[in-house]
Amino acid sequence: MTEIHGTVAPGFEAARDQFAKHFETGEETGASYAVMYKGEMVVDLWAGTKDADGTTPWQRDTIANVWSTTKGVAAICIALLVDRGELSYDDKVAAHWPDFAAHGKGDITIAQMLSHQSGLSGLREPTTLAEVYDHDLIAARLAAQEPLWEPGTRSGYHAFTYGFLAGEIVKRVTGRSLGTFLQDEIGKPHGIDFFIGLPDSEEPRVAPLIEAPGLQPLAAASEVQQLTFANPAIPQTAPNDRAWRAAELPAAGGLGTASALARLYALLDEGTAPGGTPLISRPTMEALRTVRIQNEDLVLGVPVRWGSGMAMNGFNMYGPNDRAFGHTGWGGAFGCLDPEAGLAIGYVMNRMGAAVVGDPRSLALATAAFACI
Repeated sequence: MTEIHGTVAPGFEAARDQFAKHFETGEETGASYAVMYKGEMVVDLWAGTKDADGTTPWQRDTIANVWSTTKGVAAICIALLVDRGELSYDDKVAAHWPDFAAHGKGDITIAQMLSHQSGLSGLREPTTLAEVYDHDLIAARLAAQEPLWEPGTRSGYHAFTYGFLAGEIVKRVTGRSLGTFLQDEIGKPHGIDFFIGLPDSEEPRVAPLIEAPGLQPLAAASEVQQLTFANPAIPQTAPNDRAWRAAELPAAGGLGTASALARLYALLDEGTAPGGTPLISRPTMEALRTVRIQNEDLVLGVPVRWGSGMAMNGFNMYGPNDRAFGHTGWGGAFGCLDPEAGLAIGYVMNRMGAAVVGDPRSLALATAAFACI
């Protein structure tokens, strides 16, 4: 039986039991799981091993790549700029990034960009994985590109391009990369153990991802889907290369712990932030979770509600409140906040789940946490 490490507050034992169950059933190799409730860390657990061979224990400070869970972290960076008055969700992207106005993109707003409405979910120009590591190159291609559909009319999940768009806005406004801004303004001041662009010094802490057998990418039936997911096609194990981890990829390249995600989301509201001192104001938090578009996504092919870079709750992924928000990642990781319930959750693992959307482990862990309150 796998030993579960960490702490659980009285009343949250069921959350621990659910986490342990995933190891008993063989669904996990190594993972961490954390829950913040009304400003307190009530669940902070880790278990298993960093490697598929089962030789290296998962430690409290073990980090792993969380794929698109990174998008929520990037959205929080932009929300902080909005809260400081350095940016508005209603700003035109081109007001900060003039080249972006090419091919009729001049009216696209920051809110539309963050809610996957820019029509830039994929690159028209053939692109290699090595080129994806070059932020300036990809940002320039996106600025010069004609949209794949009329901006503002539909959402189409910007699986990888989201990071270059969000990253370029942060760079234009602050003069810093998004990863540097994250560390300077959130990570170091608030003790959030999360990186977009991993320093060499943190490499020993990384748990490599383990492929999910039989995992199939989303069916690329349309041109938009093909350009989004197959140009270039990103293998499950791409984050196991140092080049990926060193690059700043705000769409899919973040690494951190579950407790970091729970703490970060808890910082977004005064009712959940430690000491009652949130990172952003309530109006900004409300703007962050305002539904910008609700439709069947052109890329994902399922009904979605997008906030300003956040995925609004669907299928009870973040508990019973449809105003809860957060972001999941390919393979299972997620972070979320329900301000009304006072609950923030983080989950990080190394064994990729087979579900493309809605990992059953994630759903079970979120459900268990909410059942404790």
